[in-house]
Amino acid sequence: MSRSPLGRIAGTTAIFLGLILAPTTAATADTTPAGLSPEQATAMQSAFGLSEAGVTDLLRAQEEAAVLESGLREELGADFGGAVFDIESQELTVQVLDASALDSVHGAGARAELVQHGQTGLDEAVEALNSTEDSASDSVRGWYADPESDAVVVEVSPGRAADAEQLVESAGVDPAAVVIEETTDQPRTYADIVGGNPYYFQQADGRWYVCSVGFGVVGGYVTAGHCGEQGSSTWLNAPGTVQTGTVAASVFPGQDSAWVRTGAGYTPRPLVDDYSGGTVAVTGSAEAPVGAAVCRSGQTTGWHCGVIQAKNQTVNYSGDIVNGLTRTSACAEGGDSGGSWLAGTQAQGVTSGGSGNCTSGGVTYYQPLNPILSQWGLTLLTS
Repeated sequence: MSRSPLGRIAGTTAIFLGLILAPTTAATADTTPAGLSPEQATAMQSAFGLSEAGVTDLLRAQEEAAVLESGLREELGADFGGAVFDIESQELTVQVLDASALDSVHGAGARAELVQHGQTGLDEAVEALNSTEDSASDSVRGWYADPESDAVVVEVSPGRAADAEQLVESAGVDPAAVVIEETTDQPRTYADIVGGNPYYFQQADGRWYVCSVGFGVVGGYVTAGHCGEQGSSTWLNAPGTVQTGTVAASVFPGQDSAWVRTGAGYTPRPLVDDYSGGTVAVTGSAEAPVGAAVCRSGQTTGWHCGVIQAKNQTVNYSGDIVNGLTRTSACAEGGDSGGSWLAGTQAQGVTSGGSGNCTSGGVTYYQPLNPILSQWGLTLLTS
C-alpha cells in the first residue's frame, strides 16, 4: 500500500458478515491469570507469535495502557491528541497538540508525540465528510481517522482519486489532513444463506439468513443492525419453527447496531463462545486503544484475532454508508456478522463487515459496543 496526500490505496472489500446464537449455558474451563480460556490463549499465541506467558503480559500491558490513556485524556484536556498502543514494545504513545504537554506524558510513563491534528481534529474532519456522504461517488469506499499518520484516510477505486478530492473539497476539509488510498475491491453486502444453526432471520425475499450473537445484556443480546429490522423475529432454525426473540431496536445504515429481546427459555449469559469447546467470560467493556490486540467470535469462521488499526471509520457498503466503525486486521466471513469482539475479557463491539476472508486474510470492521449500550439504555452482562 502506498500513501501520499491525496494518494493511493490497497484492497478493502466491505462485506456484511452473519452470526450464530451464543450458548445459553456456561461451559467450565480453566483460565489463565489474565482471565482467558486456554483456547483463547492458544489462538492469541498463534495470531501474534507469543508464548502463553507472553499473551498474559500483552493483555496486562493493554489493560494498563487503557487506564493510562484514560487518565492522560482527562489530565491533558484539549492538549490530548490521541493514543496508539504498540504490541511489540507493549508501550503506549500518547499524542499531544502542544509541546508543553510532552513532559506530562513522559512523567506518566508513556511515549509522547507532538502532532498537528490529533484525534479530535481528525474526528471533526470525518464528521465533515460524513455530512456530505450522500454526495459521495460510488467509487469512494469509505474514510477513517488514522492516528498513526495523523491524517484522515479516504479509500477510493483505482484511478478515481479525483472523486475523493471532490468529496474532500465539498466537505471543506483541509487537504493537508487527508491521505487518499486506492483499492481494487468493491464493497458489497454479504450475509450467508444457510440452514441449521441459530440465530436465523427471514428477509423480505423469503430467504433465510444467519447472523451471530454479540454480547448478552439484561433482557437479550446486542448484534448487527443489518441482521434484522425492528420488530422482526429471530429463530433457532431455518425455516423458522422455534422463535428465540424479537429485534427490539435496529439501526442500519448510519450505524450497524441492534438488540434482540429474547423470549422465555432463552437466557442471555456473560459468555462468548471460543469455538474450541469453551467460553470466555465477559468482565467489562473498557475500550482498548488503537494498536491493541483483539479477538472475535462468529459462527462461520469461529475465533480469530488481529489488531485495532483505526477508529471512527466510515464504510460505503454499496450505497449503505455506516459511520463510527473500528477497523481491524482480523479476518471474518459471511455469517460472522453481529459477533463478539474482545480485548482480553473486555467487550469491544459487534462485527459489521469487511474485506477478504480467513484464508487470504483481510480487514474487518466492528460497531463499538459502548455507544450501543448507551443509545438504548442497555446493561452489559458481566461475570
